[in-house]
Amino acid sequence: MGLENNSQKLLSKIATNNKHGENSPYFDGWKAYESNPFHPTKNPQGVIQMGLAENQLCFDLIEEWIKNNPKASICTPEGVNQFRHIANFQDYHGLPEFKNAVANLMSKVRGGRVRFDPDRLLMSGGATGANELIMFCLADPGDAFLVPSPYYPAFVRDLCWRTGLQLIPVQCHSSNNFMITREALEEAHKKAQEENINVKGLIITNPSNPLGTTIEKETLKSIVSFINENNIHLVCDEIYSGTVYDTPKFVSVSEIIQEMEDIKKDLVHIVYSLSKDMGLPGFRVGLVYSYNDEVVNCGRKMSSFGLVSSQTQYFLAAMLSDDKFMDKFLVESSRRLRARREFFTKGLEKVNITCLPSNAGLFFWMNLRSLLKEKTFEGEMKLWRLIINEVKLNVSPGSAFECSEPGWYRVCFANMDEETVEIALMRIRAFVNGREKGVKKVEMKRWKSNLRLSFSSRRFEENVMSPHSPIPHSPLVRAT
Repeated sequence: MGLENNSQKLLSKIATNNKHGENSPYFDGWKAYESNPFHPTKNPQGVIQMGLAENQLCFDLIEEWIKNNPKASICTPEGVNQFRHIANFQDYHGLPEFKNAVANLMSKVRGGRVRFDPDRLLMSGGATGANELIMFCLADPGDAFLVPSPYYPAFVRDLCWRTGLQLIPVQCHSSNNFMITREALEEAHKKAQEENINVKGLIITNPSNPLGTTIEKETLKSIVSFINENNIHLVCDEIYSGTVYDTPKFVSVSEIIQEMEDIKKDLVHIVYSLSKDMGLPGFRVGLVYSYNDEVVNCGRKMSSFGLVSSQTQYFLAAMLSDDKFMDKFLVESSRRLRARREFFTKGLEKVNITCLPSNAGLFFWMNLRSLLKEKTFEGEMKLWRLIINEVKLNVSPGSAFECSEPGWYRVCFANMDEETVEIALMRIRAFVNGREKGVKKVEMKRWKSNLRLSFSSRRFEENVMSPHSPIPHSPLVRAT
């Protein structure tokens, strides 16, 4: 205790406060995976990582492009002649060819229905940095942003930890598939005003994380009208815009504001990245697109704290500018995401597990309410601990996403091989069948027998699937 108090005196309040959000079941699941990670041969009874929204389904396409385009890298004999130019200091406005390529990609995934000005793009280190950058531009410590629930658990870290802001959940419900309603927005806003909280804006994710759904056009119009009438900002996190694999099509807020009249465009800001659509989270490419001139000017100054490396910009500019490749990539990525989602959810249907209908993202929203012995959030957590410790699957409980109803869990499906998906499904089926028969604990041996292991992915040759959590192990879960 003495050492802890001494550390708090030596360190800053920002460094030592508890607003990082790591004390959450969302991160606890990652810790459980880290302590006992699944490997098909070295640790077949380990925890399978299904809490990581990572798109690994199209690495082969990017690898093929890299082999065919060695000049895109300054670290190859073919591209080394550009080394000195790119290795020198680059202005934090970003390489023009990179910003042009990103603006073109953003237009492409929106069907060419809207164009983006490259000069309005701000760079940051991944969507995490982009979200924080826009918050620093728009609000002061103590201010608040409304956010429809369920929402991404790490928003607490991204939006609040260092900015001193707060989030106010806008309650959405399964009765209408968790759609955002004008009534819910007004209720949350009114309650905040009654509590003398200064609401600076609303943040939405479209497509939604964790629901895997896109927001309907009329709903977006209602949202834009709401923020205009209340003169508050709208931040649209559209980092999954290129992962739409089924109808309805994705509609961006950028399309809405060019159709609606008398709209204050300077209240609208878009967050984007290449982590999900392109499956490149390790490249740390986050972007803010703002219709507000002052935000663009201020944000550009702030972006100097989290620039994308010039080497990364140079490489990506070449790849994203290859229209033939990008057209093929986006189509094939959507096809593979849809196939994986259908394979997984149809496997769950065999044991009567349903999921919220979805058309985008790298995850689905699984309904396990029927398995809850207690229809409460405490019951949800009890079931989650069983899934972590006995079934050895890291899925994320709905309460971590501020879901208004117990029994929902987010399942990520794009960060593993098909064979791993099959093992996960076998574990779930054995668990559900065991509960129906009154078996207290299903033996892991059932999941080990008669498996056709044909893992071809190179990531299994030397290392366990990444990433490894930097957060200390949690006392809340065993998973060993």
